[in-house]
Amino acid sequence: MALKRNLLRTQRHAPQDARTGRSHCTVPGRGRERGAFAIMFVPLLLLIFAVCGMALDASQMYNRKAELSGLAKAVALAAAQELNGTSEGITKARDEARKTAANYTYQYGLSIVWDETALQFSTTPARTGDWRSGSGISDASEFYFAKVDTSALESAVGTVRTFIMPMFSSDFTEMKVNDIAIAGRASINALPIAICAMSEDPGTERTNTGLADTELVEYGFRRGVSYDLMQLNPKATTPARFLINPAIAPGMSSVSFDSSTIGDFVCPGVMWTPRVQGGTIRVTELPTTSPLKLLHAQLNSRLDDYTGVCSPASAPPDANTMPYPYDKPAGAPWMSPAMGEQAAKTTTERGFLETVADIPPPGSILPGLSAGSYGPLWSFAKAVKFSSYTASGKSEPKSGYATFSTANWEQLYRAGLSANSTYPTAAGSTPYSPIGSSNPKTIKSPDTSRKEFSVALRRVLNIPLLSCTSVPSGGNATATVRGIGKFFMTVAATEDKLIAEFAGTTPEKSLTGTVELYP
Repeated sequence: MALKRNLLRTQRHAPQDARTGRSHCTVPGRGRERGAFAIMFVPLLLLIFAVCGMALDASQMYNRKAELSGLAKAVALAAAQELNGTSEGITKARDEARKTAANYTYQYGLSIVWDETALQFSTTPARTGDWRSGSGISDASEFYFAKVDTSALESAVGTVRTFIMPMFSSDFTEMKVNDIAIAGRASINALPIAICAMSEDPGTERTNTGLADTELVEYGFRRGVSYDLMQLNPKATTPARFLINPAIAPGMSSVSFDSSTIGDFVCPGVMWTPRVQGGTIRVTELPTTSPLKLLHAQLNSRLDDYTGVCSPASAPPDANTMPYPYDKPAGAPWMSPAMGEQAAKTTTERGFLETVADIPPPGSILPGLSAGSYGPLWSFAKAVKFSSYTASGKSEPKSGYATFSTANWEQLYRAGLSANSTYPTAAGSTPYSPIGSSNPKTIKSPDTSRKEFSVALRRVLNIPLLSCTSVPSGGNATATVRGIGKFFMTVAATEDKLIAEFAGTTPEKSLTGTVELYP
């Protein structure tokens, strides 16, 4: 009751509004609340200011980090594109790194002076690997990876001056940021199909009766001669042919791989490993019968034969898809005789599986042989004089080695073999040409729907040549690659045959495939 009387008394004595006559009641403590809010607003405002300032500082560091990351990636990729296993490649990589850094577009007024020490090279993409400067590499044969570390650039590049963070500590006046990028070869442009090298020697001389100049023989193969690659073995009379695990680098262990997936690598002609030399690889024997049953269609995409297994976008046809079927009339119109064996005839006279073209003189003339037993000659490559040969590991000159003339065919192979008037006479030219030829019978363009994808020299297969001092057998066996042979497909492959003309060897360093960034 006392509380009620006090409330009524307060209402009677409360000031009245002159217009409405109503009393104004003031709630006790309202003024004190307003004062407390004013006091709290100041530190709150400071906190908001600090948070916004720290966000500004953080955004500066983030943008600088992103800019340095873009620089590192661009330079690493540019440098790695030039690495080809030679000292010249290292020099070009350093030059491209410098040019890329100079042309890189920066923001926020950032100015960068390139420093050679920011670029290093290694044989592995591992960050903890053995990374060396370009000047510290004496043998560049396996250096396919480039690393860019922006911390090696001048200190101002990675320094960000902050605005708010120094309020908390003078240690935060300047913040350091940097980035590292690693790029390198991820694939090699070689087929995951291998055969034995017919000899362990990268380059030897062959003396041919009646010729003063000796002929170059590479790993037991003669340039300009067609071989059935599924019918060779330097150690036995039965064929030796293999699949390579396309995703295992040399020296790495592996379990048996699924051979049914190899076709995906045969279509483009690549393996997802940076190299195939420098250690043992993993191989599996091809089947005894129909060794190419699952692969011949993929190989034939190069001759514009697509059966749904390859895409012309990723596995383009050759610019010239004309087959040269020597077992049909005028199959090799530049030769006399115009018909014969599609590949040089095989023989086991010396106790192993080779061709009659490989028998050294005077045994090259075997009983029962004819001029056509040597197959179509020089469709793509000519026999080379040994005197112009450069030791293994060196790239062949762009102009090629000195070659023999078609007038030497009888001495090089056998009596009765000669080239007729349609064989190209221009220096360095052969019947195959991706552009044009004096003989239109040797030129055929891909189908119109696929012509835009066509690529010159797609018919040239880069095939690893294994050291078969002891022929590997079974599945997932170890093998060593002696070299990589270039073989030109003269006709389409079948389930049993892969006929191609030997065109020399190519250094592994020249077969750089995809270059990508590594984590």
